[in-house]
Amino acid sequence: MGIEWLKPGVMLGSVLYAVIGVVVLWVSFVAIDKLTPYKLWEEIRDKQNLALAIVVGAMFIAIGQIVAAAIHG
Repeated sequence: MGIEWLKPGVMLGSVLYAVIGVVVLWVSFVAIDKLTPYKLWEEIRDKQNLALAIVVGAMFIAIGQIVAAAIHG
């Protein structure tokens, strides 16, 4: 393993893919939030719905794995 990861193109690509991953994660959360009959964030934060928080966390993990697989190829 050399110092190839220090090249500017590789670093920029990594940062770009990370930003794209975060944007996809955020957009998917907003889309799921619009599809549900209640507001997910208010339900988790205000009403402290632990079951919903676990489901949303699992959704984040799943979407993160999908994005990582798409980036990795």
